[in-house]
Amino acid sequence: MKQKFTGSEQYIATPDLMTAVNAAITLERPLLIKGEPGTGKTMLAEQLAKALGNKQLIVWPVKSTTKAQHGLYEYDAVSRLRDSQLGNERVHHISNYIVKGKLWQAFEASEAPVLLIDEIDKADIEFPNDLLRELDQMEFFVHETQEQIKAHQRPIIVITSNNEKELPDAFLRRCFFHYIRFPDQDTLQRIVNAHFPTLRDSLLRNALESFLAIRELPGIKKKPSTSELLDWLRLLQADGTPDSAIHNGGVPPFAGALLKNEQDMSLLERILNATRARRN
Repeated sequence: MKQKFTGSEQYIATPDLMTAVNAAITLERPLLIKGEPGTGKTMLAEQLAKALGNKQLIVWPVKSTTKAQHGLYEYDAVSRLRDSQLGNERVHHISNYIVKGKLWQAFEASEAPVLLIDEIDKADIEFPNDLLRELDQMEFFVHETQEQIKAHQRPIIVITSNNEKELPDAFLRRCFFHYIRFPDQDTLQRIVNAHFPTLRDSLLRNALESFLAIRELPGIKKKPSTSELLDWLRLLQADGTPDSAIHNGGVPPFAGALLKNEQDMSLLERILNATRARRN
């Protein structure tokens, strides 16, 4: 029986996320993960590789200029031209100028690795469609060397998206989908405890209350994420911030770890000033 993913000491997985991961592995389908930035999509792949016996993790970070071909291989014609001008013997073997992409690396691994295709929605809309055959058949053809590259073992594929653009239906049909919802307060507390086991309860309680209140501000442009909460707590702990400083009626200390633009910072200040005025 295949090993089941149940989260890890560093990654608190909800039951529905564990179900999604294990379903994708059973179906041998790519796992498409969406959710707010900072909810642990990328970290999921890292912890999945560790939890399944320290599997090799291969990361393909996608950018706006990334093409599907980059994940297969690239032919370095410039280097070959330079070597031909210098009379280098390497020039007679075109395979010397084939640069293996992340998919090729995953296909040739002796044991099934975890392949993370990170932030797929940053690329051109055709990028996912250009990978359909490779993700289905687990093979591709190298025209320069006339080689057919086939996967030794089907990799476990995790694909993340921040929902910046819609993905093609043909691509979605080939994936098992899961949306990571923002964790509730109990799950947040478990996540924090995993990262800060010695954090005093009173600080955690006050910090969580303040953090959740900021997320619920009416009109907030960018809600702080789980990763930003952890950064904030790290600062509070390192500074030895007293509990009273978090609820002193003003902007909480190190608020720049939570709010990332001037509009949201101004909004928080206006609401706090209005609250103080009503109390007075």
